[in-house]
Amino acid sequence: MGGMGFEELLEEVGGFGPFQLRNVALLALPRVLLPLHFLLPVFLAAVPAHRCALPGAPANFSHQDSWLEAHLPREPDGTLSSCLRFTHPQALPNTTLWGGGQSPGELEGEPSTVPCPQGWEYDRSEFSSTIATEWDLVCEQRGLNRATSTFFFAGVLVGAVAFGYLSDRFGRRRLLLVAYVSALALGLASAASVSYTMFAITRTLTGAALAGFTIIVMPLELEWLDVGHRTVAGVLSSTFWTGGVMLLALVGYLIRDWRWLLLAVTLPCAPGIVSLWWVPESARWLLTQGRVEEAHMYLLRCARLNGRPVGEDSLSQEVLSKVAAGERVVRRPSYLDLFRTPRLRYISLCCMVMWFGVNFSYYGPSLELSGLGLNVYHTQLLFGAAELPSKLLVYVSVRHAGRRLTQAGALLGAALAMGLRLLVSSEMGSWSIALAVMGKGFSEGAFTTAYLFTSELYPTVLRQTGMGLTALVGRLGGSLAPLAALLDGVWLPLPKLTYGGIALLAACTALLLPETRQAQLPETIQDVERKSALSSLREEEMSMKQVQD
Repeated sequence: MGGMGFEELLEEVGGFGPFQLRNVALLALPRVLLPLHFLLPVFLAAVPAHRCALPGAPANFSHQDSWLEAHLPREPDGTLSSCLRFTHPQALPNTTLWGGGQSPGELEGEPSTVPCPQGWEYDRSEFSSTIATEWDLVCEQRGLNRATSTFFFAGVLVGAVAFGYLSDRFGRRRLLLVAYVSALALGLASAASVSYTMFAITRTLTGAALAGFTIIVMPLELEWLDVGHRTVAGVLSSTFWTGGVMLLALVGYLIRDWRWLLLAVTLPCAPGIVSLWWVPESARWLLTQGRVEEAHMYLLRCARLNGRPVGEDSLSQEVLSKVAAGERVVRRPSYLDLFRTPRLRYISLCCMVMWFGVNFSYYGPSLELSGLGLNVYHTQLLFGAAELPSKLLVYVSVRHAGRRLTQAGALLGAALAMGLRLLVSSEMGSWSIALAVMGKGFSEGAFTTAYLFTSELYPTVLRQTGMGLTALVGRLGGSLAPLAALLDGVWLPLPKLTYGGIALLAACTALLLPETRQAQLPETIQDVERKSALSSLREEEMSMKQVQD
């Protein structure tokens, strides 16, 4: 039988059939759970309208407005302040003054104000409670509210590195169990938080646990699929993410209390733990570890489910041992290997900038739903719905226009949509919404393309490592995105400018990368370096031709 590889083994037992479909279905749960947690701050950390708590407000509501006027200063835009009150109530024209007059010193200048001394009153019409109302994370404490998202993504970043290493060492399935159990336990703990500190810590650790899903689910699906069906599976599985985004709008609409909401998105981990009973370990991984017996068992199970009659000889111990010898990894590649040769270094640096921009411009606007004039639930649903056509568009575009142009185009579209939103006045509400939804669609398209594009740029020996590094830098972008929203304190349009500017930078970087459509996937580092030598030769020939013409 010569040197048989794993691909040939997979062909024997069926590379795409009921076994693989069941696998994709079982692993759909973690994919739906991810956006429920990643975008949860949209509801969990929402900041409702608030103002200083003023003891002794009149019960009679007709007096309320003028009474508030006497106690609360006005903002430059004419609204009553959310964060300040007058030190002493102000006398209003033609009204009698309630309690406490003005001290003579204040009559000439601006009346003095103080930050709310007795806490805040919140508008509870949309949310009964959020972490902002629970621990007064408003006004001067506003940054702490945003920081919870940053801590969470930092947790994801650290968790991704840990799970990547551990799942190669101890197996995909075992680590998926660890991810499920710890996400469940930490989710319950964070829902029961008694203080902001406890919430911040448990939420960060939940991020680290959920990182296991992002790292393990994809390889576990792909390692059982034949080459022809991988793109389809990739698109299908990323549709589960979009399903989760839209489901979040529904769950958030039905559950208005943050503790119950957190509970609702955490509890599905329990059936997930049970479902692992039917999830197969990656036979490919088992063979790289030399665990031939177990691999044999799973391969037979696959053949049986796919209705493939497999002869004993084609799956015999010695055939499997041969394959295992071929699959054994000599040395685990490190991140440094991505920078050792000139061409790979170039690809890695460009991919890092691109991934930072893709994540930054996706999570920034996704976690910032206010200011569209729609309620949060409609906006979340619209944003989710916008992802579906963009995925279809990407699917067509990467085949015809190519990966590179699709990637740059999607990022440029996102940047333009964000830029135009700055020019649209607040009166043109529907235009603002349309641009926000388009921007969201483009940034999702950029995300979908980035996965495909990056995996085709790296050689097989370094593919996982390369994807690991780019995802790491991407998550750094994801964790900084919520903080950029605080820049509106410096200048109101600054957050949108930042998101747009970084998307634009990433678009230009994507154009520096080589096209991979129709190209053979590189297997070794030499393949990548050779390709670069060829393309520079070709470019020289082209320029010579132009000179001669």
